[in-house]
Amino acid sequence: MSSLLSLSAADQPSGCYVRQDGARREWWRITPAARSGVFCIAHGYDDAPADLETEVDRENLSAKLHKWGREGFERDAAAETAEFAAPDADFMLELARAQAQTQAARPTSHGSATVKVGRIDVPLGRGGALTPALNPAYLFAPRFDEIIEDVVENRRVMLIGHTGSGKTSLIEQIAARSAHGVLRANMNGQTTIGDFVGFWTVKGGATEWVDGVLPIAMREGLWLIIDELDFAEPAILAVLTAVLETSGRLMLKEKGNEIVEPHPDFRLFATANAVGAMSQFRHMYQGANLMNEAFLDRWRVYLMDYLAPEEEAQVLQRTLGPAMTAAMAATLAAFAVDCRAAFAREDLATAFSTRRLLDWAQLMLRTGDPQRAAQPTIYAKVSAADAALIRDIMRQHIALPD
Repeated sequence: MSSLLSLSAADQPSGCYVRQDGARREWWRITPAARSGVFCIAHGYDDAPADLETEVDRENLSAKLHKWGREGFERDAAAETAEFAAPDADFMLELARAQAQTQAARPTSHGSATVKVGRIDVPLGRGGALTPALNPAYLFAPRFDEIIEDVVENRRVMLIGHTGSGKTSLIEQIAARSAHGVLRANMNGQTTIGDFVGFWTVKGGATEWVDGVLPIAMREGLWLIIDELDFAEPAILAVLTAVLETSGRLMLKEKGNEIVEPHPDFRLFATANAVGAMSQFRHMYQGANLMNEAFLDRWRVYLMDYLAPEEEAQVLQRTLGPAMTAAMAATLAAFAVDCRAAFAREDLATAFSTRRLLDWAQLMLRTGDPQRAAQPTIYAKVSAADAALIRDIMRQHIALPD
């Protein structure tokens, strides 16, 4: 232990200060607070939890150190070694070795045909009418590789982000390239528990069961995208919980407790606007429901942002061809960024999707007039106030004629 405490100890005060109080060991613990120049101090005895915790500035801490010194407290280096150990310097080296071993041990696709999606090999499906249309201009950004790997590993993937950020289109384009059929269920008042699970109906005088989208996807090995899951009825969330494990089964109670086993190709996805890291925007999505951590922990949750300006410029050029020059594409992408910033500030009531930007650019190339092209593709879809603001933002990027 150190000698009597002094004012200089306040320069680097974090640590444990202890004294023997009869049969008990009394301690004060100091740690830096989140604010600069402020410290957290805690008091307690032996190994019991702290009985006092507060924050002090540097001047008050210096006074306390003097007081503790007078009362016989000494700095305990042994306690600090145990409680304030330095970060494990070897952890990242060990992790790199562990990652290499994990990658080497990954199972193969058992000889099945695969296709490269992004930089990941995805097993091919059986195709069919439910396979989404291929968008050859779709850009798989490198950050999507983790999501694609989760699809291959049959993880339950939830994509969260603002409207129009490409959550659903990412899954659809993975499926389009790997020939997997997709079903979608929209939870924003459009899908009931009967639509989702199934229901009894009368047909030709006989009662028969009609599967909902979930058992259909599970039986036939389709990919099911549950759009706007944060608007789903509690009954639907309760049913989902049973199938969120990789090999989770569905029990159809209404059909005599029939068990639906998942096909190996079945995949489950969800999109949401105001969940987890997006919860701060819940007021912008009226009616969105809270989801508890136990439910969210059954998903891999990824935050989907809009494409970066350079990526969106690439999409414009790949979609619209040589008529869309690099300079034009960069200007349009910068305009879209400013519109989205206005939406995030709540100056605009509507988001600005890449789809909307492409539609406007395509009509602009045909008409040669940004304002005329914007009328059916942008202005007519929003309020008058939003249209006026978007027009002002447009003028900041394009020298429009009066």
